[in-house]
Amino acid sequence: MPVDTATTPVSSDAISNVAAGAVSAGGHDFSILGLFMNADFVVQFVMLVLISMSIWCWTIIISKRLTIKKLNRRAEKFEEIFWSGESLDKLFQRVRKSAPDPMLITFTAGMEEWQAGVAAGIPRSESLQASLKQRVERAMSLAIVREMDMMERGMTFLATTGSSATFIGLFGTVWGIMNSFTAIAAMNNTSLAVVAPGIAEALFATATGLVAAIPAMVSYNVFSTALGRYGDRLHNFATEFSAIMSRHLDGQEAADYESASSKKVGT
Repeated sequence: MPVDTATTPVSSDAISNVAAGAVSAGGHDFSILGLFMNADFVVQFVMLVLISMSIWCWTIIISKRLTIKKLNRRAEKFEEIFWSGESLDKLFQRVRKSAPDPMLITFTAGMEEWQAGVAAGIPRSESLQASLKQRVERAMSLAIVREMDMMERGMTFLATTGSSATFIGLFGTVWGIMNSFTAIAAMNNTSLAVVAPGIAEALFATATGLVAAIPAMVSYNVFSTALGRYGDRLHNFATEFSAIMSRHLDGQEAADYESASSKKVGT
């Protein structure tokens, strides 16, 4: 049985349009720099905003990474010295000459409040001792809050970039697609040469937004966890320091009680 191999004839104008579109599209510069230079002003502005956000995010990321690593290393060294049995007064004098960091500042705040409270002697009454404990704890808590606020600087920008960069890039994408349809309507031509450049610029804006958003969001989650752990470390240290001060006050109270008892026995 013979097979019908007839095909629909294609006009010479259609062939010419396809060929011209392919040649023109092939001559368009689709490199990163070319897409940026040939893009619409609005798309260029969107790309510049996203690139600036990405650069600033990487500055924050590198700075935070180095800072957190350094602070954890110094905290480990300080905790080893703190629990080595060295006198807290001697340690306090050494710490005051060292470069400050959140752990040392927290310890210094507690020691300064403690020394101010016992300058005239350790309080004898329970109410004065309780007041001293509260002042020490409050001083250390305030120091921790201030230091954590400083360490969390830049985190808001990372979160903002991670959540908004994709939408900013989407705006550039929509604008590029609008330009493509405008060019189609103006030239009354749907060839690749008309559509491809605008679509490429639009997709490039989307890619730029993703490049800015993904590292920012990942880094925000990582640093939030790291800062949370460091904050817990500071609070745990403050609790342990308060416990040491409480034991010291209890020991002094027990010594006073034994002294008073021995005097009664002697009389």
